[in-house]
Amino acid sequence: MIFTSFAFIVFFVLVLAVTFLIQKFSGDRVKHYFLLAASYFFYGWWDWRFCFLLFFVSLSSYVTALYCRKKSVFILGVSVPLLVLGVFKYFGFFMNSLGLERLGSLKIILPVGISFYTFQALSYVIDVHRGKITPEKDFAQLALYISFFPQLVAGPIVRASDFLPQLHDTSRRMTAENFCAGIQIIAFGYFKKSVLADHLSVFVDDVFGVPAAFHWASIILAVVSYSLQIYFDFSGYSDIATGCAKCLGYDFVKNFNLPYISESVTEFWRRWHISLSGWLRDYLYIPLGGNRHGRLRQLVNLMITMLLGGLWHGANWTFVFWGGLNGTALCAEKIFIRKPMKKSGIFSSLARMTAVFFFVSFTWIFFRSESFTDAKALITGIFTLQNGIKQPFFWSFAAIIILIVSEISAFFRAKRIKLSSVEGFVPLVNLNTVTGLTVFFVFCGVILGLAFTGENPFVYFQF
Repeated sequence: MIFTSFAFIVFFVLVLAVTFLIQKFSGDRVKHYFLLAASYFFYGWWDWRFCFLLFFVSLSSYVTALYCRKKSVFILGVSVPLLVLGVFKYFGFFMNSLGLERLGSLKIILPVGISFYTFQALSYVIDVHRGKITPEKDFAQLALYISFFPQLVAGPIVRASDFLPQLHDTSRRMTAENFCAGIQIIAFGYFKKSVLADHLSVFVDDVFGVPAAFHWASIILAVVSYSLQIYFDFSGYSDIATGCAKCLGYDFVKNFNLPYISESVTEFWRRWHISLSGWLRDYLYIPLGGNRHGRLRQLVNLMITMLLGGLWHGANWTFVFWGGLNGTALCAEKIFIRKPMKKSGIFSSLARMTAVFFFVSFTWIFFRSESFTDAKALITGIFTLQNGIKQPFFWSFAAIIILIVSEISAFFRAKRIKLSSVEGFVPLVNLNTVTGLTVFFVFCGVILGLAFTGENPFVYFQF
């Protein structure tokens, strides 16, 4: 059940209706039990057997957190999610890398969303051990935190310190205001995913599938298109997740903040997939020593963090190399840019933005390619000015224009008002007015009219 499917729309409407009735005639405890059951139903739609794995991770985190002041229990609490992640996601990868192909060939199905809910379980146990939060006494609330369906399969990675207090807050309710905001955020997420990302994927898949057949200019356009596709796809998912949670009365942290207006790679990683970047910083980079033990140690810690961040995305050396490229750029900026960049003219800013965008786009080649051979074919096609099919793709140019207009408008809007938990270019309208309703329904009509009609799962479902 993916967010863009008819099954999910029916599911979500029923969840909203039942939650509203429970809220009106019962209490928070019943609502939490219902949302927990709905989340497991949502997860079990793919394969009900993995609900037991999700339950096991939740239960182990709940029990070990109660006693994780003891070092041995804490180690156990951290080891269980890591072991689950390692077996299901990386067993074959490490066996093949060690030359043990026979063991690596064992067919282990990758549970959807495992990278996200294991990281949430880890952060919860670590935060309890550090004394940042108290252990949750109600297992149902902890299980709901880990399995809450809007963010379960592709994030954002929600911290227990952000979400558990919302479950304890009895004043949180489904309200008309939250619903009006949430439904619009969802609509913008659908636009990004179904209209932009899915159409871009058609062109991207063609070129990345047979790069030798395409002209070098078409390859460059496909590389840029993939940068746009993954952005619209994942930020679209994050918007839908945030909007669904908002409709139910809960808030998620912002996961994207205009990443393609970044003037450095460091800034890009502060704006892109913020929940993961923050997780890696707080639970890997800083525990390794961060910048507290000299420049060399900082660079080593930074590179380790980015390499493991690359591996987190997928069990393939191309992801590790992608992380290494970003880590190298971050280290280079630490070495050569010792002081924060001073404010400069608009042309200097645009030049830096352009340079960062094309560097990030280059690294996405390795992220998207299934092998180094495929990545080499794309890069060779570009730098040898390869002849082949010239395919100007309408949706690529449309997406570029939409991205530029939306991010520039959001950039200036951000200077005037405080942004919400979603990206700033979601211009919410007042649905209590005829004008607002008209604009919203016309926008929904545009989405339905332009939506890609094929089946196209979210990119981050594979992680």
